[in-house]
Amino acid sequence: MYTIGARSTGHHAASDLRTAIEEDIVTGRVAPGERLDEAGLAVRFGVSRTPVREALQGLAADGLITLRPRRGAVVASPTIPDLMALFEAMTELESACAGLAARRMEAPDHARLWDLWRACLPAVRAGDADAYYDANVRLHEAVYDGAGNPVLAGDTRRLRNRLAPYRRLQLRSPRRLLASHAEHEALAAAIEAGDEALARGRMRGHVGVQGEAFTDFLARLPDTLRAG
Repeated sequence: MYTIGARSTGHHAASDLRTAIEEDIVTGRVAPGERLDEAGLAVRFGVSRTPVREALQGLAADGLITLRPRRGAVVASPTIPDLMALFEAMTELESACAGLAARRMEAPDHARLWDLWRACLPAVRAGDADAYYDANVRLHEAVYDGAGNPVLAGDTRRLRNRLAPYRRLQLRSPRRLLASHAEHEALAAAIEAGDEALARGRMRGHVGVQGEAFTDFLARLPDTLRAG
């Protein structure tokens, strides 16, 4: 678990705290709809409430939490239409990264991408969705970086983090790990071949939530979201 150094102060403390809370959200340690207690966070991380407030404001700006009157900070719990809009945007951003990566990645980048693909295999064989998600993130990060566009990569990472709890949920569908790993292989091959259109299409198919994958995803959503 991410911890904050005892000497962290001011803006640095707020930045460290924001990273720590974001990690809790992205890894599922705190669930959508769960309240984040300002005083409790200050005690947990050994900081004053000022950097806690700054960190929560930053997370709210990124859409990871909402700040509600009289209830304080709550982990974002989007409606199903909101989720579909977020996934649609995520699909477009990731496919843009894949297309640029196909144009700009070179032989050493391709080798690393294949190494990251192979690193996913133990989790696939073990059926370990959480371990696979972590390995999957590293592979996708390599594609973002390979696009050679820091602005696009940054926007993609922020939206990826916002959707992380739900992308983890997707991986718990039967046979999804095997399918995802095969999709990564096809994506890496398209990028290595330098085929921009094919890389975009394969990433779009990999990230998009539609058809059977959509119904499986809906079935695994918390009851509170399905009811909303």
